[in-house]
Amino acid sequence: MKIMKTLLVGMLLTVSGSAMAQATYTDVFETRYEFQKHWFMNLEAGAQYTRGEAKFSKLISPNFQLGLGYQFSPVIAARLQGNLYQSKGGWNGYQVANETPYTRTYSYFYAAPGLDLMFNLSNLFAGYNPTRIFNLSALVGGGANFAWHNGEVNRIAMDIENHGLSKQQFLLEYLWDGSKVRPFGRFGLEAAFRLGSDVALTIEGNANILSDHYNSKKAGNPDWYFNALAGLRINLGKSYKKYVKEIVPVNPWGDGPARTDTVYITKTLKDTVYVEKPEALRRDIFFTINKWDIRPSEQQKVADIANYLQRYPNAKVSLCGYADVQTGNDRINDNLGVQRVNAVKQELISKYGIAEYRISTDSKGARVQPFSVNEQNRVTIAIAE
Repeated sequence: MKIMKTLLVGMLLTVSGSAMAQATYTDVFETRYEFQKHWFMNLEAGAQYTRGEAKFSKLISPNFQLGLGYQFSPVIAARLQGNLYQSKGGWNGYQVANETPYTRTYSYFYAAPGLDLMFNLSNLFAGYNPTRIFNLSALVGGGANFAWHNGEVNRIAMDIENHGLSKQQFLLEYLWDGSKVRPFGRFGLEAAFRLGSDVALTIEGNANILSDHYNSKKAGNPDWYFNALAGLRINLGKSYKKYVKEIVPVNPWGDGPARTDTVYITKTLKDTVYVEKPEALRRDIFFTINKWDIRPSEQQKVADIANYLQRYPNAKVSLCGYADVQTGNDRINDNLGVQRVNAVKQELISKYGIAEYRISTDSKGARVQPFSVNEQNRVTIAIAE
């Protein structure tokens, strides 16, 4: 259990800073996808191997799993799941009295409801992409295992005693009857192959650990069972919004000739939403000689850039700093250009909460003069688009 707790804490720390960092994806056709929180359902069936002393093939039994989950972000989901049907135990070399040794197995039923945390490793390390064909997820969780109908091994125990032997000789010191409830922990991997926008083929393997009392036999170590499952994951709600780039006629003035512009179109269940692609925004933030603090008269320009970036989550801004050529030298002016661009960058981050990855910076010092008026070259030029 300590291993699972360590794994869980490590996974949460890994994803805590990046789970929502890339909640949009734009493909090569400039179609934009925005992640939407949603419910999903798992329907799976397969086989279980219960770790024991009999031959591997003798300890295989059918297995089923149902799950209902919620996708909180492109990376993190939680799932209530129920795994059930049959587990097995046995001996490879079972022998009573003078009989010839042979493989002997027994089975019992169980149902194991639990809670899993799921981490989409593909989105975590390669970025959110709802059209990706293959996604690999890790899962860790636990719950309660309800086991019953353990009559087969109890009848074997009676047969052992009828031959004058003890249950201890067959390691049946944890023999149980009726029904038992035990906690379990689990971890595993799920591979999902996209079949459509709302359906994926899933292949899951999980390992489950319980106390040594699960299979009636005393082994001196925890009991394990392993499930291999295949099935479907079905999204119960829209997992993303899709914005398709199209060229359409637009008349923003209400009269006069129409023009052609680029828009993004998304269709919802009720209507069609048109979101016009924004035009680039430029602001020139001017400074005084040998200074890089942002004056009150220039603050609104920085606010304009920040408002643009907040309105359009996919937009980014490039900042370039300058100094005037008639003052100082290249060393001084290069430093002034860097300080002026950093001043605007830090204002956007600290005051307006703009993510650093959306800001690119450069500095030309006095080597490039964007304006013919010398004093105007004490500037940071910001272009958002």
